[in-house]
Amino acid sequence: MCRLAAITSNEYFSPMENIIALETMKEGHDGSGMGLILKTLGGEFEELRDYPILSGICSKNGLHTLDEYLNKLGFKLKYAWTPRVKPVRGIAHRDYYFARVYDYPDVFKDRSVKEKEDLLLQTRLSLRKLGENDESIIVFSFYPDILTLKEVGDPLELSEFFGLDRSPLKAKIILAQGRQNTNYAINMYACHPFFIQGYGSMTNGENTAFVPIREFLMSRGFPGYIGYNSDSEVFCHILHYTCKELGYPLTYYKDVLTPLKQSEIDKRTDSDVARMLKISLRPLCIDGPNCVIAFTPDGTCIMVQDAKKLRPGVVGGVSGKYAFMSEECGIDSVIPKRDKTRDIFPMKYDMVIVRPGAKEVTVWNQLHG
Repeated sequence: MCRLAAITSNEYFSPMENIIALETMKEGHDGSGMGLILKTLGGEFEELRDYPILSGICSKNGLHTLDEYLNKLGFKLKYAWTPRVKPVRGIAHRDYYFARVYDYPDVFKDRSVKEKEDLLLQTRLSLRKLGENDESIIVFSFYPDILTLKEVGDPLELSEFFGLDRSPLKAKIILAQGRQNTNYAINMYACHPFFIQGYGSMTNGENTAFVPIREFLMSRGFPGYIGYNSDSEVFCHILHYTCKELGYPLTYYKDVLTPLKQSEIDKRTDSDVARMLKISLRPLCIDGPNCVIAFTPDGTCIMVQDAKKLRPGVVGGVSGKYAFMSEECGIDSVIPKRDKTRDIFPMKYDMVIVRPGAKEVTVWNQLHG
């Protein structure tokens, strides 16, 4: 099993809080990798929120290729961030880790949000393809106000490697995963969290329905539904497909993942919609065990479980700051002064929701609709 540590707050905080939480849950991950996604960035990125950030890793030759490609498209580099890497035994140092802020090409500055999103997605996919054979370019995200950092190694050691304990890097929403390598070779594109057009997710578990889900998503004709080096990446794409491509409310994500029995659907006031979703999107039904933590473009954070409920997950905190963790001890490390009796352990019908600003936590029950 992997371990998950997500925090949403009304104030900026350091990713070290997530990493310390992962350290307290270390029995659940083996140090084979860590991924971070930071959203609603502070510090040096706060004034650059409207500009897309390209996050990834590249070689020296890859950097030249990347620059040449983006320049040809008309992207203009505004700011470049690189971690102050400190050598740590056992962690292989790659040439260049980066989060680079760009201004849009002149011809796109007055385009619609959708056109800009499509441009960023297609550019990320093209860069990924350019560097895929020799790993000279690895790109995790290209989107405004999103920074992604990933590497193979123990999370605490990686925090020292990247100098995160000394960095001013902060955000209001941070997802972190400590990986346990169980099903696949260690590949940077297999490391959670995953991201696509404003939606991010990470998962603990094994998605045994991976193949039919992957085939259904790839048949939709959306260019971003590719890759799938991890069976968990589909959770992010299902969220994107449900809410962005189909335009359904967030709570229907739960109905798509884990459809109710017909007798349960009949008791809902929106039974016609729930029934239609079950029939038309049946190939996206998951067969866990899985615990999924995700965020949406507006900064809403959620936790859902599959029907088997065999992976740990808990949400707790105080007004202004909530943590989504694999274990209670993870929340203890981040928000020790809270009413622990109010911690939430979502079961198979529940979606735990914390809206932007982290003022309160709510639980949406699938049976009630």
